[in-house]
Amino acid sequence: MFIDKDDGLPFHPTPAFFLGGLDIYDREETLGATLEQLDPNDPVDREKIILNYCLPSRKSYRHKYLLHKCLMEALENKNYDFRSLLQYDPEAYSSFPYGWDEMKDTRAFFSDIFRLATIEWREDLYKASNEDQSTW
Repeated sequence: MFIDKDDGLPFHPTPAFFLGGLDIYDREETLGATLEQLDPNDPVDREKIILNYCLPSRKSYRHKYLLHKCLMEALENKNYDFRSLLQYDPEAYSSFPYGWDEMKDTRAFFSDIFRLATIEWREDLYKASNEDQSTW
């Protein structure tokens, strides 16, 4: 089991991790205003969103490998509910730009995250894939 060195807890990634950079809670006037200029339904804008806000990470190559793997598994599951990851929760201290919970095809959004992560993280994914993950 991989222990996250940042908090000392087991690392259990979910596809929701990729949305952390899109959380505009308490940043509506800055990040929110920027993201509202981009349309997650437009493939060109979606790529900008993913490259600039979903993939940048200070996480290690092992984290990235596990995140990539969990996203691949979610995408392979035809019943995985990606839409639920963007739904507004009035009890949570997080929010997404207005209208993003009505994204036309959330699976396509996450498929593009996977595709771009495969490219952008290729060296980290390769390095981790050549290790024995049971020793992490």
